[in-house]
Amino acid sequence: MEPSGHGDGLGGRRDRSRELAEAEALVRAARRQGVTDARVLEAVRSVPRGAFVPEEAKGEVGYDFAIPIGRSQTTSPPSLIALMIEALQLREDDTVLEVGTGLGYEAALISKLVRRVVSVERIPELAEAARLNLTREEISNAEVVTGDGTLGVPDAAPFGAIIVAAAFVRVPAPLAEQLAQGRRLVMPVGNGGGDLVTVFEREAEALIERSVLCGARFVPLLGANGFQPP
Repeated sequence: MEPSGHGDGLGGRRDRSRELAEAEALVRAARRQGVTDARVLEAVRSVPRGAFVPEEAKGEVGYDFAIPIGRSQTTSPPSLIALMIEALQLREDDTVLEVGTGLGYEAALISKLVRRVVSVERIPELAEAARLNLTREEISNAEVVTGDGTLGVPDAAPFGAIIVAAAFVRVPAPLAEQLAQGRRLVMPVGNGGGDLVTVFEREAEALIERSVLCGARFVPLLGANGFQPP
């Protein structure tokens, strides 16, 4: 496959057949990663990744690797995102908290599976770009909040699932507190660079580690309950 550019709403929509071919390539990559949930795979198929990356990266959207999105941030490989989403064990009536919106791709995928997504992005420029991207794709059940993701969003809690797209050495306490009983939180645990994507579940007042999905490389989680911003 030879991906090419993707219109971003200003330059028009790209060739649909190429977009479909890229989507199928990403579905195959997710399956190779071990993803079997049909709903998650269909979300990967239906959400155009090219609508959620910078213009200069439009030609790379059909390849299963991370793409820089500016401000020293990246969007993870779709197969890894799909694996993390599958591990959340989402229900259709869930409200999900995402920490680290980026340009909105992961929020768009989750929006196909649940009632509502609340996504927090600390960088205002990325948050605004994500809002525009989600609006262009007519995704109305994903809300982007600009702020410190390590604080969560107390007004929208409890959450049926929480997914964190940046690494820290432990789960921030506010996130654990805002997770509903018996539900799951997935985040990379580490210093940012050599991390373990870990599945946690809340039992009573404790957060229990259930499994490690894989090793990966994430940006560090910055905030009041994460690494301190420079």
